[in-house]
Amino acid sequence: MKMLKPIIIIFVVFVTFIIVGNNLLVKYIVNKNVLLSANVLFLITGVFVFFMQKKALTNSNPNVFIRSVIAGMMIKMFSTVIAVLSYVLIEGSGYNKKAVFLSLLMYLVYLATEVFAISKQLKKQ
Repeated sequence: MKMLKPIIIIFVVFVTFIIVGNNLLVKYIVNKNVLLSANVLFLITGVFVFFMQKKALTNSNPNVFIRSVIAGMMIKMFSTVIAVLSYVLIEGSGYNKKAVFLSLLMYLVYLATEVFAISKQLKKQ
């Protein structure tokens, strides 16, 4: 559970920024609901992939961990693509490009955090 701490901290930081920076988001015409939804999506997929990889770390076959990392990346990528495409299809031409772009930057932060946490766990083993 200790390894989940960085992911949860990133989630709280983003939620805090979105709530506190609401005036800034309104000024630059960024849809905060898209950012909040993306943040929740990244938290859920991050936690799911984390447990998948943690289970794979206990396996004696190193290939199992490699496959879980690849599967985790695909799960996160496909869920993000599906979410973006769904949003664009629902909103039509009025979708908020800035919010989508910021959400993808959030994805990169989550990805870096997860890689850091899992590599830290690998060093312990």
